[in-house]
Amino acid sequence: MKRITTLVFILLITIFTITAEKAPIMLSDQGIFSAGGITVTSDGVFDPENHWEETGAGQTAHVDHANVLYQIPYEVKGLPMVFLHGYGQSRMGWMTTPDGRDGWSDIFLSSGHPVFLIDEPRRGEAGSTSVAGIISTKTLDQRWYTQFRIGRWINGESVPNEGSQFPNDPESVDQFFRQMTPDTGMRSDMGSDFDNDTVARALAATVDRVYEMTGEKSIVVTHSQGGMPGWTAVLYTDNIAAIVAIEPGAAPAVGSDEYNAITEKNIPVIFYYGDYIDNGDPAIGATAAWQGMRSSAYAFAEAYDGATVIDLPKIGIYGNDHFMFQDLNNEEIAMHVESWIKETL
Repeated sequence: MKRITTLVFILLITIFTITAEKAPIMLSDQGIFSAGGITVTSDGVFDPENHWEETGAGQTAHVDHANVLYQIPYEVKGLPMVFLHGYGQSRMGWMTTPDGRDGWSDIFLSSGHPVFLIDEPRRGEAGSTSVAGIISTKTLDQRWYTQFRIGRWINGESVPNEGSQFPNDPESVDQFFRQMTPDTGMRSDMGSDFDNDTVARALAATVDRVYEMTGEKSIVVTHSQGGMPGWTAVLYTDNIAAIVAIEPGAAPAVGSDEYNAITEKNIPVIFYYGDYIDNGDPAIGATAAWQGMRSSAYAFAEAYDGATVIDLPKIGIYGNDHFMFQDLNNEEIAMHVESWIKETL
């Protein structure tokens, strides 16, 4: 009897320890839907008795939509958050980290926010496209390691920047590179023919669907290339409550249609930029490029009282690259975003 009591005690202690380390996330609902997109119809008449004919005469294609995974917490405590990834990425980047820790979607879900995770048109699970792209087979991993300010690649080895928060062990680097996702509609491996308006319309359609589902406007969280359709989507919906822009490629130019829509609708905006911009390696072209991109955010914030720029090193948070939401301190930055949401909305 004493032995059984001891085993029960040990089991209870184990359960308590696991629960204390990471409380389970309880959901009231989850699912997947498509949003936006177009339907293309070919000339001719479809013949059901010759359905394998090669021209597609008289047939349709449902294309250029977003694919959205959503999760609703059992106890909702905040506005829904819609996440849009950047270039070469999918929603996976919000859901995990290269070393397997919780991604931002789980962190904000735990804080009581319904989360809606987009694979943008022509990317990932939303790959159906109205235009023919080229899936590049070029070896470009190190291009992105450098552009994303993680560090230098020397003699076949990843050498992170000093003080880096990137989980740079070999397995994590391997997992990071395997997150890269091709775009079925682009013909350039430089991202130069990215279809901003198509993605913006799909994002707006997602936000409107979220409003129908929850009765609430959405906090739109964008990253990198996804920042541009984040601004443009404001032209197509009135259901955006705020925009959290993680290192967008640029802010809207003052006086542009996007700028006017954001300011007229009084949408709060916050920008986040990481480390290695002011103190980046001057021999690497990405340093000057990121200084230029960040300067557009400062120009936007100077013109619009509803905008804030957070330069993480200036508030004592160091070592972050372009993927701050996957870095070792991603939860600390998420809590900064959560504080801003509570103060602003």
